[in-house]
Amino acid sequence: MGNKSKKERKNKYLFNTKVLVFVGVFVLNTAFSQEAKMPEILVNKKVIKENYLPDFSFAGYHFGEKETPKQYDHYLNVTDFGAKPNDDIDDSKAFIDAVKKADELEGYVVINIPSGKFNISKIIYINRSKTVLRGVGAGEKGTVLYFQRSLRFVQDPPEHEELMAYLSVFDKKQREPQNGVDNTFSQYSWSGAFIWVAKKGKFYKSYNIPKYNQPITTYAKGLSGKQGDFKIQVDDASKVKVGETYKLCWFNKDGKEGSFLKHLYDNQNIEIGKHHWDNPESPLVTQMVLVTKIDKNTVYIKAPLLHDIKTDWHCAITEWEHIEEVGIENIAFEFPLYPDLPHHLEEGNNAIYLTSLMNGWVKNVRFKNADSGILTDDISNVTIQDVITYGDKLAHYSVSMGEVHNVLVENLYIKNKVRHPLSFNTRSTKCVYTNCTIEQQPILDQHSGANQQNLFDNIKVYIDAPVHETLKYPLFKSGGSKFWHPAHGAFSTMFNIDINFANIPESLNKPILLNGIINGISARLIGFHANHPIKIDYTPNAYIENQNQIPAISSLYNYQLQNRLKKK
Repeated sequence: MGNKSKKERKNKYLFNTKVLVFVGVFVLNTAFSQEAKMPEILVNKKVIKENYLPDFSFAGYHFGEKETPKQYDHYLNVTDFGAKPNDDIDDSKAFIDAVKKADELEGYVVINIPSGKFNISKIIYINRSKTVLRGVGAGEKGTVLYFQRSLRFVQDPPEHEELMAYLSVFDKKQREPQNGVDNTFSQYSWSGAFIWVAKKGKFYKSYNIPKYNQPITTYAKGLSGKQGDFKIQVDDASKVKVGETYKLCWFNKDGKEGSFLKHLYDNQNIEIGKHHWDNPESPLVTQMVLVTKIDKNTVYIKAPLLHDIKTDWHCAITEWEHIEEVGIENIAFEFPLYPDLPHHLEEGNNAIYLTSLMNGWVKNVRFKNADSGILTDDISNVTIQDVITYGDKLAHYSVSMGEVHNVLVENLYIKNKVRHPLSFNTRSTKCVYTNCTIEQQPILDQHSGANQQNLFDNIKVYIDAPVHETLKYPLFKSGGSKFWHPAHGAFSTMFNIDINFANIPESLNKPILLNGIINGISARLIGFHANHPIKIDYTPNAYIENQNQIPAISSLYNYQLQNRLKKK
C-alpha cells in the first residue's frame, strides 16, 4: 500500500471518530460519556481477592530493572573482515569470521556494522554470551542487511533434525484441496532465521518425539509453594546455587484427569488435547527462575511462582543451558518481495531467531517483506523494543512469542499484513506485548499449547473489515493443532485495547461484537474501547471490566512495574 493510501486511510479513521464525537448519537459508547476509570481489579480488595491477576512486571531485560550496557570491552567491525557495503557481493563470510573472532575474546564484544547495504546468504550464529551485533541505525541512511535468497537455499541446519522428524511423524501438512495444496509444512514456518542466537549444541525445543528426548538434570524436587509467592520448599537444596538460573518444571504424570491439568485450566469443563498427557516425562509447564537466596531447603526466587508447588504435581528445579547478554540493535532487515505462499509453506525469509538466551535485547530494528521478523524459543527476560514491520509481503509472524518466559515486546508497529500479528505460542508464559499498533487485519492470537498468564497491553488496532454488515469482528484467535487445545490457560490478560473501525455508517446504533475464541480459559479483559460501541464474547469464565471505557492508566505492565520498583 502506498503512502497516499495510508494517509487517506488514517484520515478516514480521524474523520469517523470526529463525526461520532460531534454527532453524539452513540449513547451506548460510554468511552465518550464517562471519564477514565481505574479498574476494580486493581483497587477493589474484594474483586482482587476473587479474581487472580498475575504480576507481569518481571518481563524484560533483567526483570525490567536495568538498562542495556553502555560500555564494552572489545569492538570489531565487519569491514575489517572483508565486508563492503553497497557492492552487491555476498558478505556472509565476513560476518561469520567477525563472530568467530569474537569467540576468541573475553568480556563484552560489539560487532559493528557501518551504514550501507550488506548482502547475506548464510545463517549467522551467535553462540557466545556478551555479544552485541550493532548497526548505525534502521533508517534510510542506516545499516541494511539484505537477504537475496531465502533459507530454503541454505543447507538444512542440524538444529532442525527433530523438527523435521516432527513434521513427518505427525503428518504436519497444509491441506487446501480447493487450491490444490497438500504440502508438508516448511521447517522455517515458525523456527530458524538468518541471525540465529543460541547456546552452541543446545537442544532448544522438544517436539515430544521419544527418540529425541534428552535426559533432564534435576537439582531439587519441589515440595510446596504458593502461586504468586517467591519461595519454594524443596527436598534437598544442596545442588542449587544462589545467582544461577534454572528451569522450574511442572509435569503432568497423571493423564487426562490429572489434578495439575485441571488447575491449569481453572477447573473449567473444556476439551483438552492429548499432548497435555501423552509425554509425561517432558514438562508441561516451565518457568525460568533466578535463585536469590537459600535458607536450608527453602529456595527463594526473583519472580513470582506461576503455580502452586505440590508433590503430586511432580515439580522439579532442573538445569537450563543458556547464554546471556546478547543484543541486536540499530539494523534494518530487508528481503526481496517473494510471492505469497499458503500458510505454513513459507520460504524462510526470517530475520532473527532467539533461543536459549537470558537477559538479552533487540532494539531499533525494522523488517521489510519478512516472513517473520523475530522468532523466539527457550528464552527468558529478553526485551524487544522499537520495531517496525512493513512491506507488501503477507508475513507469518511479526515478533512471535514461542516457548518463552518473561519476554517483553514494546513499541512494535505492524504496518503490513501478518497472519499472526501478535501471537503467544505453545508454552509461552508471563510474556507481554505493550504499546503496539496493528494497522491491517488485526488479531490477538493465542496459539494454544498450555500458553498462559500472558498480557496484551495498551494495544491499538485498525479494522477495515465491513463490520457494519456483520456487526462482529473476530479480534481473538486461537491457532495451533487440536492436540494442544484449548486456546490458553487461566489468567491470560488483555488491557486497554483501542479499536478503530473504518467506514461505520452514522446511522448504525447497534454495538459491534468482538469474538473468535470459545475456549480461552478464565481470561481477564479490561478496558476495551473503540470509536463505536462494542461488546465482547469470550468464553469460558472470562472476567470483563471497563468495556467501552478507557482505563485511568494506559499500561498495566508499567503500572505494575512502577509499583514494584517503588517498594524496593
